[in-house]
Amino acid sequence: MISNTIDQEIKQAMLAKDQARLRGLRAIKAALLLARTEKGQAEEITADGELKILQRLIKQRKESADIYNQQGRQDLAVVEEEEIAVIAQFMPAQLDRQAVEKLIADIIAGAGATSVKDMGKVMGLANKELAGKADGKLIAEIVKAQLA
Repeated sequence: MISNTIDQEIKQAMLAKDQARLRGLRAIKAALLLARTEKGQAEEITADGELKILQRLIKQRKESADIYNQQGRQDLAVVEEEEIAVIAQFMPAQLDRQAVEKLIADIIAGAGATSVKDMGKVMGLANKELAGKADGKLIAEIVKAQLA
């Protein structure tokens, strides 16, 4: 569980005076605390739930960095990219495009999908199997290409 290690990592970052790492870790901790309290959950967040939260944090920061780069604010984009690097350390290793294409081909064959009309069914299966291992945009792009 990620939440168990975050506090230790925050202490280490504070002692090392690593501000970039500290910002990223605090963002993770805040998101996990918010998720735990917003639903009124009495129990811990599952590992899958934590993974989804981390994916959302990375996606938000990528979008912000893109906007900052478009506006010529590299100073702010660098901050977002530093946080992405910290958050990504807690994610499972990402699969490369070829591995994702092969897995999606297997999913399509297993589901018996033949046309773009089956994209919703394939996307559901693919997102479930590739959760945290590949970006959602990449998955959608490959599924659409293989079903076309």
